[in-house]
Amino acid sequence: MLETLFVRLIFAAVFVFNSYYFQPFGLNKTLSLIAGALAALTIILFEARLRRTSVKQLIGAAIGSILGISGATMIGTMLDKTTVETATLSFLQIGLFLLMGYIGLVMGANKGDLLNLAALGGVFSGERRSGRNYKILDTSVIIDGRVADVCETGFIDGILLIPQFVLRELQQVADSADSLKRNRGRRGLDILQRIQKMAGIDVQILEKDFPKIREVDLKLIELAKELEGKIVTNDFNLNKVAQLQGVPVLNINELANSLKPVVLPGEMMKVFVLKEGKEYNQGVAYLDDGTMVVVDNARKMIGKTIDTSVTSVLQTTAGKMIFGRYEDRSHKMEAIGP
Repeated sequence: MLETLFVRLIFAAVFVFNSYYFQPFGLNKTLSLIAGALAALTIILFEARLRRTSVKQLIGAAIGSILGISGATMIGTMLDKTTVETATLSFLQIGLFLLMGYIGLVMGANKGDLLNLAALGGVFSGERRSGRNYKILDTSVIIDGRVADVCETGFIDGILLIPQFVLRELQQVADSADSLKRNRGRRGLDILQRIQKMAGIDVQILEKDFPKIREVDLKLIELAKELEGKIVTNDFNLNKVAQLQGVPVLNINELANSLKPVVLPGEMMKVFVLKEGKEYNQGVAYLDDGTMVVVDNARKMIGKTIDTSVTSVLQTTAGKMIFGRYEDRSHKMEAIGP
């Protein structure tokens, strides 16, 4: 940042001196100094705006402006054959150059994101891969904490980005008057410190913000679009909105669900019935990984470990549910009799 500021100051000083020394357009020294300063400031502001523009947008803008100017040149050549007076003809030709060049520049920049530079190979071959290597953490996944365990295993590579607006939200949760929220916020800060201390994990705090956007989730989506990165979350709503906008998401809940043991209908499993279910004569149990098991005919077995036969498995983005049935063998023996 300091190096960039230093280079800009040197450029501005040289540019202003150049204007002051040569006095272009017949200006006096004072006006030349002012004109040089304004021109240098304009160029620096333009350069700062270009730094926030992706390579694809720059290439799209260049292609669009070239096509626009080419079209204006052809139309201008046709106008030369008309009987329009010279002053009007010059006005129309210059106006066409400005109009079509401007339209081509703006339209090309807006459509530049559709370009697939990776297909060109060469220096562009790693352009998409490098962008996709950014993993942007949201507040919910930091508080959840499981992302730290995944990082320790080495399954997450690339650069982990923590936007400043996510840190602010996390700080607000940690400073909440509600003790539960406060503990969750502090847990999130502890998780971040744990990840930063891990060897081989590159964690960066990003100052980039979107002042015109108020919702943190929408800011994350815009940031992921700009950097061509992936959002790491366990927020169901953020997951869906990001996917609708074409932003790739790494959902910790989906990862956890995919790693759970596969249970097939007809298999026997041993569970501890913890409470009664919503429906008549149902019992509810939980596996070690938190998977809910709903067992028919097990209400009277609350507080006991039983063998249940799996009848079906329901898989959703929110988690997995297993349905089973308890066969009361003692009841069957009584029915058979001696």
